[in-house]
Amino acid sequence: MPQHPPAVYAVTAKGLALGRRLADHLGATLFAPARLADAYGATPFHSLAQLVAATFDARPAHVFVCACGIAVRAIAAHLRDKTRDPAVVCLDDAGRFAVSLLSGHLGGANDLARDLAALTGAIPVVTTATDAAGAPAIEMLARGCGLKLGNPAAVRRVNAALAAGKRVAVFDPLGLFSMADAQAAAFFEWVAAPVAPDADTPLVAVDWRLGPEAPDRLYLRPKVLVAGVGCRRGAPAADILGLLDRVCRERGLSRDSIGVVASIAAKRDEPGLLEAAAQLGAALAFYSPEQLAAVPAPHPSDTVKRHMGVGSVCEAAAMLASGGGKLLAPKTVTKCSTAALCLAV
Repeated sequence: MPQHPPAVYAVTAKGLALGRRLADHLGATLFAPARLADAYGATPFHSLAQLVAATFDARPAHVFVCACGIAVRAIAAHLRDKTRDPAVVCLDDAGRFAVSLLSGHLGGANDLARDLAALTGAIPVVTTATDAAGAPAIEMLARGCGLKLGNPAAVRRVNAALAAGKRVAVFDPLGLFSMADAQAAAFFEWVAAPVAPDADTPLVAVDWRLGPEAPDRLYLRPKVLVAGVGCRRGAPAADILGLLDRVCRERGLSRDSIGVVASIAAKRDEPGLLEAAAQLGAALAFYSPEQLAAVPAPHPSDTVKRHMGVGSVCEAAAMLASGGGKLLAPKTVTKCSTAALCLAV
């Protein structure tokens, strides 16, 4: 499904000229009060609150050309958390300030405010603590390394330490938390076990395994697990995801680390399997019966061979897609699905 473009909202005649310039720069939709819209080729609205209720979750970024108070009241009812909220930037209608108002890091509002400031000559206003201190933000470093926040609530504690100039411990057994910026790297201390060196040092664990939860322990999830899945025709995504949840929980693994869902080629068009992979944010891999039969899967099934022409689907597919990685969770079966998990090499 294609994503809608950003939205620019202008509420005054003076602000509309600036709004038109911003919208053209961003390839955004310009919204304006109905009485002013025609003069600037804008999409008309009658109620800003009702408009934002419809656009907030559908647009990746929102730029308001108005007082910050107007923007805050328009978005307040729709805020959820920093991992899901879109970027919100507010400029006064004279174009003097570009304020990063919401989702500065993950949503990109800080960069958007700087971009619009450079375009208009405004002063960018960025108030996130790490930016103010000249320190890196852990969520941006994680994104750059392709790592997902496992427990976003712990970001605050880690970023508070970084903003204060303190070092943060990093447990990274696969060496995935890497950065080219030596200045950013100076904020971190790599440790050989998932334990901080002292009680005052927060820990970042780059790990596919579950561990103890604590406000000063942030898990970054690498996409290093491969889920081999077999399913009956018409198996719902909820059944497949429920099985993977159960397998991960029983084996102490994070579902967020599933990066590939693999199966037999006959399931290439199976809606439930495709939807499950989409919800996981995982790539798909499919193999022919001949490819699967060549894999020495530990738990083949005569029933599977009778129906699919090969003794193992989920284990063999997981082992193939992982490049021969370690089988962390052997075949587990429900009425509709089977699943196995491997660690990719």
